[in-house]
Amino acid sequence: MNVNQQIFKNPEALANQFSDVLMNWIACSSGKIFHLAISGGNTPNLLFLALASKYPDAILWQKTHFWWVDERMVPPTDPESNFGTAQHLLFSKIRIPEQNIHCIHGEKDPLSEASNYEQKIDRELTKREGWPVFDLILLGMGIDGHTASIFPNQLNLLKSDHLCEVSSHPGTLQRRITMTGEVINHAAKICFLVTGTNKAERIAEIWSKGEKTKLLPASFIQPVQGELIWYMDEQAAHSLC
Repeated sequence: MNVNQQIFKNPEALANQFSDVLMNWIACSSGKIFHLAISGGNTPNLLFLALASKYPDAILWQKTHFWWVDERMVPPTDPESNFGTAQHLLFSKIRIPEQNIHCIHGEKDPLSEASNYEQKIDRELTKREGWPVFDLILLGMGIDGHTASIFPNQLNLLKSDHLCEVSSHPGTLQRRITMTGEVINHAAKICFLVTGTNKAERIAEIWSKGEKTKLLPASFIQPVQGELIWYMDEQAAHSLC
């Protein structure tokens, strides 16, 4: 496993420069389709804005297929919908075929939709060791160390035999659908996009590999064969400097 870190001055600089990196990866990929799984959050939203501004007419969107790492079980019109946010900030601004957007239907029954999304991933992606292989998975990290919608009290989802599971936010009990740890770890490339002072303590704990690390879902993201890159702003990474 190859792990490295990239540190930027602020979230806007991270999003702006990562947008160019992402488009270069898509351009250089050898496959006819580039399977990209995305997460919600403030930093991905900045990335969506950068992509929409700089690459609205890029021909690369024709080969890029968007998937969701996780989704809240809310309608797409709800402000908390990851799909709805991406639709508003990115998809409505770029020339991308509708069939390239593989959303999770948050308005449907969670268990049925998790099964349906799992089956769709299983059909569409190539596999390695029985697991689907995404070209790139973009992740965030919460202040509690969760990633995707795998929370510290649900570490079992990291080793689930399923591609997708239903999880619950430990505070609000809001239902969500999330890709499981094995799916994430079989991706060809995984990138964390993490910004803000409130993430610095978790970042330090993950890099220290101390006892607390074992309680942080994000620390279990360790690609089987792929590459792991942490993109952080100075505030999130200040304890590493």
